[in-house]
Amino acid sequence: MTPRRYSIGAAASLLFAASLACTLSGAPPLPPTPAEEAVALDTPPPQAAKTHTPAPASRVPTLTPWPTPEAPVITSDELRLADLYARVNPSVVSILAELGGGDVSQGSGFVFDTSGHIVTNQHVVEGAQNLEVDFASGLKLRGEVIGADPHSDLAVIRVQGPTEGLAPLPLADSDQVRVGQTVVAIGNPFGLAGTMTVGILSGLGRALASNQASDGGGSFTAPDILQTDAAINPGNSGGPLINLNGEVVGVNKAIESQTGVNSGVGFAIASNTVRQVAPYLIEEGRFIYPYLGMSSSLDDITLTLQELLGLPQATGAYVRSVVPGGPSDQGGLRGDSAPEGSLSLNGDGDLIVGVDGIEVRSFTELMSYLVNHTRPGQEITLRVLRDGEPLDLAVVLGERP
Repeated sequence: MTPRRYSIGAAASLLFAASLACTLSGAPPLPPTPAEEAVALDTPPPQAAKTHTPAPASRVPTLTPWPTPEAPVITSDELRLADLYARVNPSVVSILAELGGGDVSQGSGFVFDTSGHIVTNQHVVEGAQNLEVDFASGLKLRGEVIGADPHSDLAVIRVQGPTEGLAPLPLADSDQVRVGQTVVAIGNPFGLAGTMTVGILSGLGRALASNQASDGGGSFTAPDILQTDAAINPGNSGGPLINLNGEVVGVNKAIESQTGVNSGVGFAIASNTVRQVAPYLIEEGRFIYPYLGMSSSLDDITLTLQELLGLPQATGAYVRSVVPGGPSDQGGLRGDSAPEGSLSLNGDGDLIVGVDGIEVRSFTELMSYLVNHTRPGQEITLRVLRDGEPLDLAVVLGERP
């Protein structure tokens, strides 16, 4: 019950009436009780001190459970990546290559078409006696290599078994990709199937040495290589590097590392190279490269080299040597007059600055154009600077030996 409160005026009237009654009766007035005193002052009466006996301690404390969230917390960007993985991972495979003697190598690959063709790296399947192709669904099939190309480091496997439900990954136009673009690698690093890593495209137009040496003891160049900082490690080889649309922009190939594991510099074969090479591997088992028959030891012309050689500019593909009787020789291309093996150049070789009306800024760009846009027997037009003057030369491409 809520205690009733009184105004100061009413309390004073009560005290006056009690005092008057005592006076009239001849008895001395009684002192006010504590309750009356409290009423007069408009304050609660004092209460007797309460004693508290603590309850016996419980041996098992009562815990309040955490509230259960209605849904997992995920941002829109995370959801996009999660959905991308769910869509792409079923088309990524793990490849086990039995090399003989009990040795086994492992790599990755992806579904190229609905006929059961799998694209991977040539070095993943090289020397394999048996191949096992494992899908994310748990399906395991035997496979056979039907074509391999050591120059691009690409190979195609055909699985032996049911191909219903295989979902090929589409190829992007790698000529349209840009540095800074987000890319995702999915593969089997260290045997950890279905691993996804995210990064950006760090560089375009890189060049790596081919897996096959030339007849002269040198090495051919594998151009049009993409650089990425997405984590790529042993076992990722042959797996796809994809954009956020789920399109393959490259095939993971190698890493640049002092320790043998990822250090932020990975390389992938551009998708336009895959688009050019893979159909020939499927139909003919090999890819025949166009052959120019010239070499360049200067992919990057520094200002100092430009001055020493007397070149009119510091961009272009400088012709170090021309193969006698080869396509470039027949087309009139001129190499540097310094003997082969010389540590110095005379600077009298041609400087290629264009091909078929497209600017050439380096030897790598020239090779990239030839691999992705020409075939043996095709005639191309080279724009060169000779003694500082522009000159157009028609060259009919041969077949790379």
